[in-house]
This record gives sequence, structure tokens and C-alpha cells, in this order.
Amino acid sequence: MEKIDALDRKILKIITQNARIPFKDVADQCDVSRAAIHQRVQKMCDNGVIIGSGYQVNAETLGYTRCVLIGVELTSGSKYHSVVEALKEIPEVVEEYYTLGAYAMLIKMYARSDKDLLRLLNAILNIDGITNTETLTCLEQGIERSLPIE
Repeated sequence: MEKIDALDRKILKIITQNARIPFKDVADQCDVSRAAIHQRVQKMCDNGVIIGSGYQVNAETLGYTRCVLIGVELTSGSKYHSVVEALKEIPEVVEEYYTLGAYAMLIKMYARSDKDLLRLLNAILNIDGITNTETLTCLEQGIERSLPIE
């Protein structure tokens, strides 16, 4: 991954605070041309500095009333990749991490109801390589942010 310079950091600080800001406004704040901002942002995307873009949707507005974190135990670490591929077939699974500690994996998932959650948990437990899960229900998300850009 390529290093970023002071201008890149300034651009990142601006666009992570407001992803909808026009490049013209970013250019004005950085005292460079709009084309320079566009080129810099594109280069950071190409080099993996900026990963992803888009809008976040409030899950509740789509009928998802349950958010859960699921700790997953595997039969062995060699099953990790096949389990991830199986989890990708469950659209309600929105995040997955391979972890050290009590669980081999941590999953973030949404469900529409308790009955839907039960269906999804059963689907997960039926994946070859998963031996056990522990489900934690999220009551509220107090923090969601990007890393600070210094």
C-alpha cells in the first residue's frame, strides 16, 4: 500500500467528515484544483487507501429490528474459508472477522424478528465447520466513526 502525503490526509479528513461534499468545495479548502482532488481521490481508491463508498441505510427502516453479534467456534482453522463462503450466502450477515480469543470468528447480522433470528441462527449452525455459536443482542450503537485523520 502506498503512503499518503499531507494533501491526501487533508482530503481524507474533509471527505470522511462529509462524504457528500462536492470536490469543488474540497478543492477550495485544500487550495488546489478540482481535477487534482479528483485525481488524488481516484489514486487513493486504486491504491486501497479509500475502501468502499456509498450510503448507509438504517436497518430498522427496512424492517430489521434485531442486530446481533455472533461468536463462532470452528472445528478447525482450516474450515475458515469455506465457512466464510457459506456465510456470504446469508444476506443478513453484514460483517465477519477472523479473530483471536474465545471465538474463531465474529459475525454481525440483522434479523427482522425473533423468529427470523432463530431461522438465521439455525442456518449458521448447519454450516459445515461450525461447532458452536454465542449470540449477543445489540441494544444500541453508541459509536460509529472513521479513524481520525491527523
